[in-house]
Amino acid sequence: MTRPASELLEKFDLFADRDAGALVAIAAAALTRRVEAGDAFFVQGEPTACFYVLSKGRARLTQVTPDGQQVVVRFITPGEGFGIVASLAGGDYPLTAEALEPAEAYGWDGEAFKGLMAAHPELASRSMALLASRMREFQDRNRELATERVERRIARALLRLAGQSGVRESGGVRIDLPLSRQDLAELSGTTVFTVSRLLSGWEAAGIVGTGRKRIVIRRPHDLVAIAEDLPPATH
Repeated sequence: MTRPASELLEKFDLFADRDAGALVAIAAAALTRRVEAGDAFFVQGEPTACFYVLSKGRARLTQVTPDGQQVVVRFITPGEGFGIVASLAGGDYPLTAEALEPAEAYGWDGEAFKGLMAAHPELASRSMALLASRMREFQDRNRELATERVERRIARALLRLAGQSGVRESGGVRIDLPLSRQDLAELSGTTVFTVSRLLSGWEAAGIVGTGRKRIVIRRPHDLVAIAEDLPPATH
C-alpha cells in the first residue's frame, strides 16, 4: 500500500491510529470500486454488500422519504466512510450514494470485515462507537428539521459543509463542493425558492458570496449568529 493510501485510510475514524502493518492488512482486504459522475456506489433499498471509504472524487448521500421527497443527508469527501451503518446493522441500504464526479473508493464486504475484526478486535468496539455517533448525528438532524426555523437550518448546513470541505481564501471560506441551491434545499429541508431568497439577502448583507454551484462564506461569525440565534454582530 502506498503512503498516500495509508494516510487516507487513517483519516477514517474506524482505522485511525492503526500501525503500518494493520493498515496494509486492511487495504489488502479491500476491493477498489470506480464510479462515474451521476452513477451510484449503492442505491436505497438494495441489499447491503459493502461499506466504503472514498479515495477520489466526491459523492453525496440521499434518501427518498415515504412521501417521495428527496433529502440530501451528507456530502462525502476523500477519507470519509459511507455505508458503514447498513453494513453493521444488516438489511438494505437506507440511502443512495451518488458520485458527483468520477470517484473511487475502497470497499469491504461482510466477510472481509469479519476477518478484519477477528484479526484486529479493537475494530469491533470502534464500529459500535461509530454506529452510535452516526445515529446521534441522524437524530440531531431530525430534531433540527422538526424544530428550527429555516434560516437557522440553512446557516447550520453551510457551516457543516465549511467545516467538512471549507477552503480559506482572501474573500472568506469557500465551500469546496459543487453545491447547487437544490442541494442546499434538500440538505436543509426547505424549498429552492426559500434558499434563493435567504442567500440573496445574506449576499446583499455581505455574509456570503454565491456563484454557479459555488458559495463563499465571507463573514463566518455572522453566519454562526444566525445558526445559533444570537444577536447580529456589530461592524
